[in-house]
Amino acid sequence: MAANPVLKGGLRLLNAFASSGLAERYGVEEQARELVERAARLGVDLLARGGDRGASEPSAPKRRFDLTPTESQELLRTTMRRFALEVLREAADDADVALGPPAEVLEMAGELGLVELAIPEAHGGAGEERSPVTTALLAEELGYGDMALGAALLAPVSVAHLALDHGTDDQRRDLLARLRAEPFVAASAALLEPRPLFDPRRPSTRARRLGDVYRLRGEKSLVILAERARFFLVSAKLGKETRLFVVERDRPGVSVRPEPTMGLRGAGLGRLELSDVEVPAGALLGEADGFDHQRVVDLGRLAWSALAVGQGRAVLDYVKTYCNDRVAFGEPITNRQSVAFMIADIAIELEGMRLLGWRAAARAERGDPFTREAHLCAVQSAAYAMKIGTDGVQLLGGSGYIREHPVERWYRHLRAAGVMEGGLSL
Repeated sequence: MAANPVLKGGLRLLNAFASSGLAERYGVEEQARELVERAARLGVDLLARGGDRGASEPSAPKRRFDLTPTESQELLRTTMRRFALEVLREAADDADVALGPPAEVLEMAGELGLVELAIPEAHGGAGEERSPVTTALLAEELGYGDMALGAALLAPVSVAHLALDHGTDDQRRDLLARLRAEPFVAASAALLEPRPLFDPRRPSTRARRLGDVYRLRGEKSLVILAERARFFLVSAKLGKETRLFVVERDRPGVSVRPEPTMGLRGAGLGRLELSDVEVPAGALLGEADGFDHQRVVDLGRLAWSALAVGQGRAVLDYVKTYCNDRVAFGEPITNRQSVAFMIADIAIELEGMRLLGWRAAARAERGDPFTREAHLCAVQSAAYAMKIGTDGVQLLGGSGYIREHPVERWYRHLRAAGVMEGGLSL
């Protein structure tokens, strides 16, 4: 039986991490070797059993409800968690000040093969199957390091997913080849409109067919890695439908400018302006019909929710340590019920967000309708991600307001869970 594709990707990531010099640089060389050895033992065990844990004999009993990640998924989570802690967490403050991810971080992510793992082997990548559940687990771990940098690293992965899900054969070959060559410079998805609620008459981005070309006009807001991308996947109204178009950065009429925000500053957000931009007919992603725009929106909601869960976990871990170490009136402040209950509420809210996201991702992976579940997940994340950030700052008191503690930055990131729509896709 063929080796599990996620396990193969995990082995590639681990070997790249162990041999790239990153492990030695961050003092985790021994742990990296242990992970590689564990992965090798796991691979031998799986091959001896004829597959992954989920591939049981037909007569074996099946559990109805089990949220435990598979061995291969847990292997990938462990790899990403270490990368998030040792690389993303350390670079997050500089990225926040510089309004974009450091080139060194993008280079390390490229060495780990994050984008290659999203591309099937048939197209030159390291994966074989699309798994929204696995991507959600990876997004959570990246968010645990830093939500802004996690979003930046997921942007080209999302473009790969969109090309695989909706592109024609020729488009997949072209777009995926470009992503493999320059994963964190190649592309970003532009889906969010800058239309304010108080001005509903402001037109959305629109496309018109003019002979052999399409003409696009409009604006896109909060585009991740906007100033680095060489092309964009732009959503635009074509008649009554919303479609995606491949728009090259150097097309006449395309302009990009920075769009600094309160949070997610490290994601390199920008405003994309399209002034009568003409693109060839082949720039329309997918066939003339059959495009499922709602699925794109729903998967984007799940991606943002997974990042928020990861950042919320970081808040929880930080405030637990801080409040246990903070002594007032001769005892840790966690001995006070008001403090202990607030920390417990954060843990409860995180668990609800995580379970809603996993449920929706599992339905997406099975091919079941999941719009309702994705909407519930987005509403839950919008409400409680902001509350978790607020409570985190409150638990630190005056310290939560200064840059010396990362909770101040995480609070600003988590506010984006109720604002961001699109740009990412599980």
